[in-house]
Amino acid sequence: MQSIKGRSSRKLMIEFRHLKKEFWGRHLWARGYFNCTTGNVTDDVVKEYIENQEVERGQNEDFGVEGE
Repeated sequence: MQSIKGRSSRKLMIEFRHLKKEFWGRHLWARGYFNCTTGNVTDDVVKEYIENQEVERGQNEDFGVEGE
C-alpha cells in the first residue's frame, strides 16, 4: 500500500502542479488505509449502488461519504 500511495502521490504532484503548493510540507495521503469486502454481493450490485448514490448540496460532487 505504501508503494502505491507513494507512486500515485508523486504522479499527481507532477501532473497537477497546484497540488504541490497546496500540500507543501504535508502528506497527500493519510498514513493508514481502509480495506473491506462486499461479501456475497456481485460487482454489478456494487456498481449499481454507487451509481445511484445521491449527492447532498454543498458536498463535492466527485466524492461523498454516506452519513456525514
